[in-house]
Amino acid sequence: MKSMLTMQGMLFLLILAGIYAQKKGIITGNNRKKFTDLIIEIILPCNIVNSFLIEWSYNVLINCVAVLIAAVITQIFYVVLSKLLFKNSTKDRQAVLRYAVICSNAGFLGNPIVESVFGSQGLLFASVALIPLRFAMWSSGLKLFTKTDGKSTAKKLLTHPCIIAVFVGFFFMFTQIKLPGFVLKTLSGIGGSNTALSMIIIGSILAEIHIKEILDKELFYFSVIRLIAIPAVVLFILKLAGTDSLVTGVIVLLAAMPAGSTAVMLADKYGGNSRFASSCVFLSTVLSLITIPIVSMLLI
Repeated sequence: MKSMLTMQGMLFLLILAGIYAQKKGIITGNNRKKFTDLIIEIILPCNIVNSFLIEWSYNVLINCVAVLIAAVITQIFYVVLSKLLFKNSTKDRQAVLRYAVICSNAGFLGNPIVESVFGSQGLLFASVALIPLRFAMWSSGLKLFTKTDGKSTAKKLLTHPCIIAVFVGFFFMFTQIKLPGFVLKTLSGIGGSNTALSMIIIGSILAEIHIKEILDKELFYFSVIRLIAIPAVVLFILKLAGTDSLVTGVIVLLAAMPAGSTAVMLADKYGGNSRFASSCVFLSTVLSLITIPIVSMLLI
């Protein structure tokens, strides 16, 4: 519980820093695009590659196969579910809501929370379970914000810095090639700034939003789906399949995470509804302060 509150408390302080930066004119509508480009083109790719640099052994590999299979199945479920929901929403809102169903904030909140609940083995399983999420984030997720034909979209996806980073990460993870120390420090140093800068940008957008935009019925509807319905369905499916209890616990806890901050970054970069995306991330993160501890207690 203390670990969860610490992580989420940090997120809100970073958002407040972003609000302050906007009020002081440090971050404006004109220069925010540059900050977003910096995150997506440099910081996120470093963060992605660094996240794949985990050690493997054959015994660990065998134990992690079940985790990876379960994570792939649940990620496919998220993609299918996102297509069925929010059909009555406007196109700009639909893109944000569908992305937020496909891509939660498990990449940042997931690992420390899983470790605090399930220990070091749970952390390893979480790292493996996040692989399908990272791939979906920069394939089916990114596609929601790009308005081009299929061939152009495929080309844009395959040449996107974050997609390239995913493949680079896979290469180093499976080959176990050791990178020089200065490269590792550079990757972790740049990648480590992702959360702070992303949440500050979200705060700067929230500073321009009226409170009524956050207290939106559609956002509460999304939050119930993201924070309660999705982990409940995933738990039911994994229990029905007879999945190992630790694997089930890790996958379900990751499924209970709020909307990912990358929804805001992509909406802002590709001309989507970044204000709505910021409200979505903010509200679901606030509500997750209640839901994540409840889910955790049910899984222990």
